Amino acid sequence: MPELLNPKEWVKKYSDLLFRFAILRVNDRETAKDLVQETYLAAYRNIDSFKGEISEKNWLFLILKNKIIDYYRKKSNEILTELDKCENALDDYFDDKGHWKGEMVPNGWNTDYNSSLESKEFFEILNKCLQRLSELSRIVFTLKYLDEKESDEICKELTITSSNYWVMIHRAKLQLRACIEKNWLTK
Repeated sequence: MPELLNPKEWVKKYSDLLFRFAILRVNDRETAKDLVQETYLAAYRNIDSFKGEISEKNWLFLILKNKIIDYYRKKSNEILTELDKCENALDDYFDDKGHWKGEMVPNGWNTDYNSSLESKEFFEILNKCLQRLSELSRIVFTLKYLDEKESDEICKELTITSSNYWVMIHRAKLQLRACIEKNWLTK
C-alpha cells in the first residue's frame, strides 16, 4: 500500500478544496460540509483499498464525486414531482405554435467576454442565478455543464427519462437567460 498522509492531515490539506467543489454542486453549506465529512469517513474506512494509481487528492475527490452522485440520486425522486408542478412553465416563454412570445424574445448580449471585469461580474451573476433555480434543475444543469457529463449518464445516475432530462435542461437555460438579462445586461 502506498504511503498516505495521516487522515488528520487530510482535513488541513484538502478541506477547503473539497468544500468548494461540493458547494458548487449542492448549493447548501451544511450539505456540502456533510458530504466532505462523509468523504473523509469513507476514505478512512477504505484506506486499505488505496492503490496509489492516482494521487491522494484525486482519490478524495473521486470519493466526494461519488458522495455527491449518491446525494443527487436521493433527490432524483423529487424530479417527477417537480416536472408535474412545472408542466405549463414553458407557456411563459412560447406561444401555442412554439414561437417566442414578444416580451420573452432573447436580447442580444453586446459584451466583451475577454474583459476580466465583465467576465468576473458575469460569473458572479451566473452563480446567483444558478442559486435561484430549483434544486433539481440546478443538479441537472451542474452535472451537464460543470461536471461535463453526458446526458445518458445523467439520466442513468438520477434515474430519470431522457424526456425529463431535456425538459429540465431547457427550462434551466430559459430561467438562467432571463435572470442574467435582468440582473446583468440591463444594469
